[in-house]
Amino acid sequence: MRKYVKYIVIVLVILFFVVGILVSDNSNKRVEISIKDYGKMVVELYRNAAPITVDNFLNLVNSEFYNNLTMHRIIDGFMIQGGDPDADGTGGSSKKIKGEFSSNGVNNNLSHVRGVISMARSNDPNSASSQFFIMHKDNTSLDGNYAAFGKVINGIEVVDKIVDAVSDLGDDNGLIPKENQPIIEYIKVIE
Repeated sequence: MRKYVKYIVIVLVILFFVVGILVSDNSNKRVEISIKDYGKMVVELYRNAAPITVDNFLNLVNSEFYNNLTMHRIIDGFMIQGGDPDADGTGGSSKKIKGEFSSNGVNNNLSHVRGVISMARSNDPNSASSQFFIMHKDNTSLDGNYAAFGKVINGIEVVDKIVDAVSDLGDDNGLIPKENQPIIEYIKVIE
C-alpha cells in the first residue's frame, strides 16, 4: 500500500507541474489608450520581446499613472510621444528600467514600424521610465537602440489624427505647446 501511495504522490506532483506549465499566463496583454477628442487605440504588448518594459508599463497603467497626462512630442512621419508628468520630455516615474534592445545586450527583434510602441529614454540606455512613443511611420533606424514592446492593433488612425491636428505646432524637436497637447484620458488593461 505504501508503495502505491508513493507512486500516486509522484504522479500528482508531475501532474500539477504539467498543468501549471499549460495554464501559465504567457499570453500578450492588451491595453486601451483613450486620447481626448481623438479616439481610442488598442495596443497589444509583447512580453516575450521586452518583459521588463511590459511589466513596468503595466504597473504604471494599473496605478493610473498615465491618466490625464499628455502626448507632448509629435513629429509628422515619425512618432507621437507621451507619458511625461512634466509634459516637456524631462519627467518620468520614480523608477528607471533596463533598456531591452540589442545595443544594450538584450535580444529584441521587434522593429520600429508604423504602430509599434516603444520606450523613450535619454542617452543612458537604462534611463527609460514612463515616457513612450508610438510610431506614425516606419523608422527602423531605431531598431536595436530603443525598447519596442508592442503594437497598435486597432485605432492607428488616432495617431494620424493627432499628427494632422498638432504636429505643425511643435518646435524643432516636436515639443507641442502645453495648451495644445492631446490629453491621455486613460490607459487601461482590457485583456
